[in-house]
Amino acid sequence: MMVNGDIATPTRTKALLQKHGFNFKKSLGQNFLVDVNIINKIIDASDIDETTGIIEVGPGMGSLTQQMAKKAKKVIAFEIDQRLIPVLGDTLSEFNNVTVINEDILKADIAHHVTENLSDCDKIMVVANLPYYITTPILLNLMQQPLPIDGYVVMMQKEVGERLNAQVGTKAYGSLSIVAQYYTDTSKVLNVPKSVFLPPPNVDSIVVKLMEREQPQVEVDDEKAFFKMTKAAFSQRRKTISNNYQSLFMDGKAKKDIIKNWLDTSGIDPRRRGETLSIQEFAHLYNELKKFPELEL
Repeated sequence: MMVNGDIATPTRTKALLQKHGFNFKKSLGQNFLVDVNIINKIIDASDIDETTGIIEVGPGMGSLTQQMAKKAKKVIAFEIDQRLIPVLGDTLSEFNNVTVINEDILKADIAHHVTENLSDCDKIMVVANLPYYITTPILLNLMQQPLPIDGYVVMMQKEVGERLNAQVGTKAYGSLSIVAQYYTDTSKVLNVPKSVFLPPPNVDSIVVKLMEREQPQVEVDDEKAFFKMTKAAFSQRRKTISNNYQSLFMDGKAKKDIIKNWLDTSGIDPRRRGETLSIQEFAHLYNELKKFPELEL
């Protein structure tokens, strides 16, 4: 326990802001957690123990980092804002198992940092209050790299979290749901009120747990092409899958009969909309595409 106690209280956070003369940058989506109970729930959901290595994105002043450092073997925290590096040096000074990396997570060589810092950990988890304006790119970037990540327990905008966890046929179900469910088993941990942040965000928040599958949920030979195909099915949600796919392929309008034939052959009614197709149906559709060389992704 720090001499000055937990960082995650409004009083302590305000004192630190004042001490370091720190002003929030709206462009970086900075909303700091000031509730230890919420942090403990995040940590409990992450099953952190002394063998766990943690990747954190956007540690802010270190409120979540501080509590994780007490339980985990090691924590590496990626912080893009140079102004927060001395603050974190101050707030996390008692821990020798935390490495703060002043880099953009979307540009960093994550594999290198994991090898350098977390190679002696039995399990690696991503645990973070993600910057809301780039939550989706961060998750896609981490999931689609060959990294030894076992799972994610991450806070994000409620709307995005609901998309990750959405069931077929629901309004929230879309291409992001398919990517998340392809790689991971997804579940909701808890809803988080605006009042536990400083400053409070304009949106409601949610904590979502995503545990890596041993094998992807379906088998496809090219993930990038598969995700490109699934994404196109949702490009205009009110349109049928047949119409949306005319925009996916070169000269698609001229090939609408071939597209219809491909959908029919796959057992998919061309009048269906993207949100009614399960990941299994999309995988079948993708695998059938090889029979139609005129339709190139």
